[in-house]
Amino acid sequence: MELNNFTLEQTPKTPQIDLNQYSGEMILSGRSIPENAAKIYEPVLNWVKEYILKARPVTNLRLNLEYFNTASMMWLSRILSVLKKINDPECILYVHLYMPLEEYDEMKDIEDIKDALVPVRDILQDAIPCVGIKLYGTNNSEVIKDALVFI
Repeated sequence: MELNNFTLEQTPKTPQIDLNQYSGEMILSGRSIPENAAKIYEPVLNWVKEYILKARPVTNLRLNLEYFNTASMMWLSRILSVLKKINDPECILYVHLYMPLEEYDEMKDIEDIKDALVPVRDILQDAIPCVGIKLYGTNNSEVIKDALVFI
C-alpha cells in the first residue's frame, strides 16, 4: 500500500497537521484541545505506523503546540512510542519542541534542559534510531534561542 502525505487543517481546537513521507517532516502546530482526540490523532498514529516501515534517513517531528490537553498528550506519547521503533539504527529521529522564550530562559544550563525533557526522554528510551531533541525558545512564533540534546 502506498503511503500518502497527510494534512489536517487547523481549527480553533485542533492543530495544523502536516505529515510528509518524502521529506520525513511531521509538523503539528497550533492548539490541541479537541473534544474527541481519537478522531484527530488515530489517523495520525496509523500513518506513523506505516511511515516507520520505510522511514527517511532523518525524521523530524516538530511539535509547535501552544497548548494541548491531557488527551492530546496521551496521543502524542503514542506517536513518539511508535517513532522510536524506526527499525534502522542508521536513522535519526529529531523531536523539535517549541516553547515561549520566557519558559526557555528559565532553564539555566543543560541539566535544567535535560530535566525539562524527562517525560520525552522516558518515552524515547531504548529507541532504535539515534534520537535528538531540539528545544526552541520563541517570541511571537519567531525562534530566538535553541538547544540540542542527544539521548
